[in-house]
Amino acid sequence: MSDTDILTDIALGHELEGAGYARLSGSELFDRLAIQSADWAAFGQSWDDLGPDLYMADGGRYRRRRHATFACEHGGFTRKPHQPHFQSRDYNRLNGDVQRWFDPVGQSTIDNAVMQSIFAFCARSFPLAGRQHVELHQFRIEAGTGELGRPTPEGMHRDGVDWVFVMLVERRNVREGVTRIGTPEGKELGEFTLARPGDAVLIDDHRIMHGVTEIHAVDPAQPAWRDALVLTFVADR
Repeated sequence: MSDTDILTDIALGHELEGAGYARLSGSELFDRLAIQSADWAAFGQSWDDLGPDLYMADGGRYRRRRHATFACEHGGFTRKPHQPHFQSRDYNRLNGDVQRWFDPVGQSTIDNAVMQSIFAFCARSFPLAGRQHVELHQFRIEAGTGELGRPTPEGMHRDGVDWVFVMLVERRNVREGVTRIGTPEGKELGEFTLARPGDAVLIDDHRIMHGVTEIHAVDPAQPAWRDALVLTFVADR
């Protein structure tokens, strides 16, 4: 890692500590992680093979996803046996208190240099202590005629973890999808749009509520989606 990268990591850490969240543009992320175009193309194509989310309590069929879990210790990530995703209704009013089984993330996606670089980036960017339980989510939110796409149908929320990394993979034929940031006390801290591939935000889940507005198809006659990667970290007790 270059001296410039070290200084940038320090600045990012100070921003995360001070504000509770930190943003990174796709161009910055690509440069810092030395992401190659061929690796990114293969990584992004894996979003074309996500199964439907059949657990949506609002009856929507606008979300596709895959899921995987890992143990992280000393910066190393070890995949755990496939298991359900579970959130308390305290954190997810729509789909909480349900064990949700999703198709597993493909091993080729995990082995991709992009994913491995993101793992390493998160391990050094978040102040992780001890063994961590990590969940990886691939999301595709679709929009079309007669149905809006809702990236966070539960609204402004916390995930019930310690740290969250969200990265845009692709926006295709959509508008809106604005990320909103606030505090658990209801104070609005700002909003922005993850608009270009690699645009990312790191979040202290104890201090920050986050949500994303609905997406709408620019041309309803054409496929429209928002692809995102989400990683969450919580101390493995």
